[in-house]
Amino acid sequence: MAGALDGIKVLDFSRLLPFEYCTMMLADLGAEVLKVEEPEKGDYMRWLPPKNKKEGYIFLLANRNKKSMTLNFNTEKGREIVYRLVKKYDVLFESFRPGIMDGFGLGYKDLKEINPRLVYCSSTGYGQTGPYKDKAGHDANYIAVAGILGVTGRHTGAPVIPGIPIADMSIGIFSAYAILAGLMARDRTGKGQHIDVSMTDCMVSYNTIPLAHHFAGYEYGIGESSGSLEITGHALWYNCFETRDGKYLFLGNLEKKFWINLCKAIGREDFVDFEFATGKKRDEIMAEMRSIFLTKSREEWLEIMGGKDFCASPVNSLEEVVADPQVNAREMILETDHPVEGTIKQIGFPYKFSETPGKIKTPPPVLGQHTNEVLANFGYTEDDIRDLEEKGIV
Repeated sequence: MAGALDGIKVLDFSRLLPFEYCTMMLADLGAEVLKVEEPEKGDYMRWLPPKNKKEGYIFLLANRNKKSMTLNFNTEKGREIVYRLVKKYDVLFESFRPGIMDGFGLGYKDLKEINPRLVYCSSTGYGQTGPYKDKAGHDANYIAVAGILGVTGRHTGAPVIPGIPIADMSIGIFSAYAILAGLMARDRTGKGQHIDVSMTDCMVSYNTIPLAHHFAGYEYGIGESSGSLEITGHALWYNCFETRDGKYLFLGNLEKKFWINLCKAIGREDFVDFEFATGKKRDEIMAEMRSIFLTKSREEWLEIMGGKDFCASPVNSLEEVVADPQVNAREMILETDHPVEGTIKQIGFPYKFSETPGKIKTPPPVLGQHTNEVLANFGYTEDDIRDLEEKGIV
């Protein structure tokens, strides 16, 4: 079956996980993604731990279905190659600090003259404008500025850094979404455009619930402020509970019908009227609930709760994620063969299309695997390629 993005060609100048994830999503849907990497070193994620054999495993999980060529585009010959490629590609994706690609002569203003239909996406921490645009940063910096880090751990008294890099992983999806919108606009107008995606902007956009409380004049996540959803570890109905075997259940039962069913399942129907209890009463019921869940193992509780209509989930370890029946039914853990790394596990494609499904066609490329193929397709002879190699351009 054809992929949804068959025929779309993407030049990927990005590096590191957030941006690799973007172009992998496009590649899984059928886009031809050419990963342009620094000669010898390649993408940093190739050599960052955890390692499999030679390659970093994060790299292996975020770069399937792509081609790789090495290219030093900070040279005249290197730029000439990019100019040739750009004529035939639909999308250029880059993640350098603002102004870097312009300095190489590869900014949008330069390349739109070569290909007016080019969709050029720049994805960075703070964006192309504003007082922070040149600041260095990582995931937690962006969620800190966006106010997300500040509303974690409010019940413990200090911010808690999330267990995954939220801004990093989300920017991949935001960028892919923006690129697709750019391609659709091009279909209508015939013109490409520059797209400026900022991790911080995206995280401010994510911060909808806390900002809604702020705009309405309430303090979010602590105290007894009217309208607070209290989804940060304060509520009886939305919390983690430890079980006898040291594992955890998560229970999220805002709706009254779910709360009633939970109370029945744990044999405490006397809690039914106190779902939104505050102050001392809430603390008393919370203590009792914690004691109740410590009387049985997690599996015993899941057995008791099986088939009952309320929101209960195991807090899975990574081993349990890989073995989880729902995860496997949805084909989210797969295997593929790699020419150097052998058989490797892959995380499946998360969207299920009935007619144009995402799929794993090729393993992550080894560094520069497709350099000669790409250059030959663009008219370079064997002698030309050998000369480029000797000069360190590819």
